[in-house]
Amino acid sequence: MSSEQPDQASLISEDAVGAAGGGGAPESADFPVPAPLSSHGPARVIAMCNQKGGVGKTTTTINLGAALADYGRKVLLVDFDPQGAASAGLGVNAHELDRTIYNLLMEPKSDIRDIIMSTGIDGLDLAPANIDLSAAEVQLVSEVAREQALARVLRPILDDYDVVLIDCQPSLGLLTVNALTAAHGVIIPLEAEFFALRGVALLVESIERVQERINPRLRIDGILATMVDLRTLHSREVLDRIREAFGDTVFTTLISRTVKFPDASVATEPITSYAPNHPGAEAYRRLARELVARGDAA
Repeated sequence: MSSEQPDQASLISEDAVGAAGGGGAPESADFPVPAPLSSHGPARVIAMCNQKGGVGKTTTTINLGAALADYGRKVLLVDFDPQGAASAGLGVNAHELDRTIYNLLMEPKSDIRDIIMSTGIDGLDLAPANIDLSAAEVQLVSEVAREQALARVLRPILDDYDVVLIDCQPSLGLLTVNALTAAHGVIIPLEAEFFALRGVALLVESIERVQERINPRLRIDGILATMVDLRTLHSREVLDRIREAFGDTVFTTLISRTVKFPDASVATEPITSYAPNHPGAEAYRRLARELVARGDAA
């Protein structure tokens, strides 16, 4: 997320949104801390998806994953973007790795356990990616069941995790279709900016096509408003538009702009460990609680 905006509270009061004309549930209606789990799995697979870049997909994938892990969930983060931002954000130099998620897509008999790496966060693991993944989109075109390659890769480890988060690349190409085919749900991070709204209809159409033709279990888990600045009329109006269009699908948790997110990225840590008392960390912990309360995570 951009560091050009001033630091401010990342957990924004929904009461303030309502007073500004945004509506929605009051912030005081918080979500309970998830109960401990006696066992793990089977995992719910969630794709973090938006074809527009710079909306907070990777930031959300890393920090939501870390927050869920802090609540005792076993989480696998799948970096499915050739830029490898999620891997880099967790301190992994994926360009030096011999094997990544790319190799598993191209080698039907390979085992994802061979590439899964532990992170500095207890309960959060990573399946890394690097620029090699960009070749998969071309190479998979001629493959049988090309849309199901990632689902095949993930199948052996679903019982080992409670949540699998897939950080998608900013496109609606074959890699994203693979992520949607493997997923149970989709979270759409959406910047609170007018032009960010323009591509959402196309994304929703793509999700619906995958649902109708390949993966009938797929659903939109939620729209997450990111980079919110309620001091501006523009942000408040965009939030109104998002809620009018998507209703209860919109998460009540909002993520605002703060310099702490890029600071945490530079430190290669989730904000939940880099600045655990910062409102940005609490925002993602609240999102984790909301996701569990909705029944979209264990």
